[in-house]
Amino acid sequence: MTEYPARPDGSEIDEIGRGEAARTEVGRLAGEPRSGASALEVRAALADAVDLLPALAPADPTDRYTVRYLTVLWLEADKTPHTRRAYYADLAAWLTWCSRSGLDPLAARRADVDAFKATITVTGRDGLPRPAAPSTVARMLAGLSSWYRYLESNDAADRNPVTAVTRPRAAARSAPRSALDERAVAALLDHAEHRANRLGTEAARRDAALTGLLFYTGLRVSGITTATVRDLDQDAGHTILRYLAKGGHRDFLPLPPPALAPLHDYLETRARNRGVPRARLTGPLLATAPHAHDRSKPGGKPLTQRDVWQTLRRLAAQAGLTAANSISPHTARRTAGTVLLAHGVPVQKVQDLLGHADIRTTRDHYDAHRHKLDSSSVYTLAQILGDHRHRGPQE
Repeated sequence: MTEYPARPDGSEIDEIGRGEAARTEVGRLAGEPRSGASALEVRAALADAVDLLPALAPADPTDRYTVRYLTVLWLEADKTPHTRRAYYADLAAWLTWCSRSGLDPLAARRADVDAFKATITVTGRDGLPRPAAPSTVARMLAGLSSWYRYLESNDAADRNPVTAVTRPRAAARSAPRSALDERAVAALLDHAEHRANRLGTEAARRDAALTGLLFYTGLRVSGITTATVRDLDQDAGHTILRYLAKGGHRDFLPLPPPALAPLHDYLETRARNRGVPRARLTGPLLATAPHAHDRSKPGGKPLTQRDVWQTLRRLAAQAGLTAANSISPHTARRTAGTVLLAHGVPVQKVQDLLGHADIRTTRDHYDAHRHKLDSSSVYTLAQILGDHRHRGPQE
């Protein structure tokens, strides 16, 4: 077994322990450090996370092509924080499985990946009796294949054992996911804004701004939580928000007045509480608020996706929404797409707003269930055939 540094208490960290530590690290993977972190800080944070991965030889500071260093570069390249966390978790699961199987991951073959695939199909990525969904298995295999391809391209691996492994196919057409109706969205937005006006606190105004951004733009939650105040800009008479889109590229969209008004109120309140003019306010677009009684918690940190999730559910419950227990940040995206399509907005425009690479994602997952039924071609077919049928008494 490879020797690794000991814990502070002197006990050794064995390979299995490193696997557990790596999975724990997923929740706070340092590819998502403080807002405004430099590229060097991001790389250092990723290196700390990769150091926890089992089954790989220790990094050699004199060799820039060691597997651990290449893994850092692989995680770093053109990936959003969300994608980094997912790929890191998937790689940690594979390497932990290799460690427990006594397998060198660089010597793995297709049969080994098939065995790993069979394991996660039964137990899931975390080893619990919770089978991974076919889409999860397919994503994990895609991530592992990407890692091996990166190593191959740097002459650090002789083969990609994932290439020939059969990946589960996603269902051709999934059941429509839930979205809020227009009355429920209006009730939630009204409650968030009325609460902000009633309380007048920085946190309440931030929550109203968050709700408006989610439901009026359809942005992914990562696009909001990684945005900074400086990402707000003016262009051709529009106030725009620049954000990090899926795949790691930058994009932008205009903010309509109903989303901009609560955001403006929040930023004004936050700047006033910090004792700076609004124009000099910096940091995350939406930040944690100072603790009312604990000076060691001054706020100013980016909201996490968990923060957004909890805030949305709390507001939904307060607003009396029946779906409060199942609402999530992604509900806002589904709702935006569903409402637009139900009101006749061309699917191509909705696809562009939501940033879907494949128009089928927009059509199949964001269209309203009722709209799909109403517009089904079976009715057209029945009408066409009916025009040629003779409905007289049968002989």
